[in-house]
Amino acid sequence: MRRFILSDSVLPLVADRFKALSEPARLSLLRALQQGEQTVNQLVLGTGLGQANASKHLQVLHANGLVKRRKNGLFVHYKLADRQILKLCELMSRRVNEHATGGGLAKGLRSIGRVDDSDEVG
Repeated sequence: MRRFILSDSVLPLVADRFKALSEPARLSLLRALQQGEQTVNQLVLGTGLGQANASKHLQVLHANGLVKRRKNGLFVHYKLADRQILKLCELMSRRVNEHATGGGLAKGLRSIGRVDDSDEVG
């Protein structure tokens, strides 16, 4: 596996990506998008977020390269830009879980699902 060094010039960029992931609503949108491409309306229904709120968070995810979007008529469709982000979320979920319970499943935590080894969403 190739290792990446966190150089001084890269640190702010990495911090920006983690900042984009620091909002539970954005994580909820990413979890919903693991099922595949969806419109904003579908994401609103699936997450319970309001449309304006979902759109705001999707813009942040897009600006940070975490989701891709395409417009089809009046609808904007979103999909994950890279499935690796789910691996990062799964890794953190496991660490939180282990810390909270000493190895068992913490109450209220759910798995985001199995993530395959592909780097990009088809």
